[in-house]
Amino acid sequence: MITAAALRTPLTELVGVRYPVVQTGMGWVAGPRLVSATAEAGGLGILASATMTYDELESAVKEVKGRTDKPFGVNLRADAEDADRRVELLIRERVRVASFALAPRKELIAKLKDEGIVVVPSVGAARHAEKVASWGADAVVVQGGEGGGHTGGVATTLLLPSVLDAVDIPVVAAGGFFDGRGLAAALAYGAAGVAMGTRFLLTKESTVPNAVKRAYLERGLADTVVTRKVDGMPHRVLRTELVDSLERSGNVTGLLRAVRNAARFRKLTGVSWRSMVTEGLAMKRSGDRTWAQVLMAANTPMLLRAGLVNGDTDAGVLASGQVVGMLADLPSVAELIEGMVTDARARIAELGKL
Repeated sequence: MITAAALRTPLTELVGVRYPVVQTGMGWVAGPRLVSATAEAGGLGILASATMTYDELESAVKEVKGRTDKPFGVNLRADAEDADRRVELLIRERVRVASFALAPRKELIAKLKDEGIVVVPSVGAARHAEKVASWGADAVVVQGGEGGGHTGGVATTLLLPSVLDAVDIPVVAAGGFFDGRGLAAALAYGAAGVAMGTRFLLTKESTVPNAVKRAYLERGLADTVVTRKVDGMPHRVLRTELVDSLERSGNVTGLLRAVRNAARFRKLTGVSWRSMVTEGLAMKRSGDRTWAQVLMAANTPMLLRAGLVNGDTDAGVLASGQVVGMLADLPSVAELIEGMVTDARARIAELGKL
């Protein structure tokens, strides 16, 4: 088998991986099997811990370490009640990267960096990148509106250069990437690499049920929608009958559903009501959410679990980037990454001839 030559960027140098390709920490999807496969293939795999109990996270980290000796990361919720305990776990297990969907506290960044852990928050605006960079973040992931899950309204082609102009730390581009063309384009913009969710979800090592994977592969470019009816925040998902019904539902119905899902999530994860209230208050203090959005937040993990774990597309929500309309296969992670890098190198070489 021909192996793509290493593609060095500030991201690969910072983290110690072979290729500037990141597999994002998708809840219920980014488990040990997918993360270790990504690491072994030369990319940066990120474990999703938001849907794990502490004990599950500890077990998952050890399983990844048992499968690979390559660098990998863990995505943490900065507003979780046990965030400090999880950080201690990363330090103890010598995890290479800590990623965050919400900006971590300045002192949390400092603690991780003091222990040699690379801190990579995800941001959706240049001002957010400037804030975390000033606090000591080592790099940022910036996702444009094309991306799946929680997303903004600005396309990657505009958001990426705005962030690159604002900070002097490595910037990883996300939203709309799936092949070597996209990787070459991101590097041409000045990004240090690309991060992908939907493309990694649709690989052989992904634990998403095969029937659900087939449902994704049948979709076109116009078959996703950004809705606020999942948890009150903009969320890009596949268009389904459930999503259509959520869009038609009123606010009271949404809040009642959220209360039921909060109870289910508490039972599933063992999180106490006190912890959930504490985390809700933390969300509210951040200033990013209304009380209604805080109450609806419990919808996300349970609706995603129904679809991505249980395979129930009638009762679950399927987060997806618009890129789903460009995908038609289920490669192995190694095939995906090596194919991307080989193609990107060839395209960069052709550009050099112009």
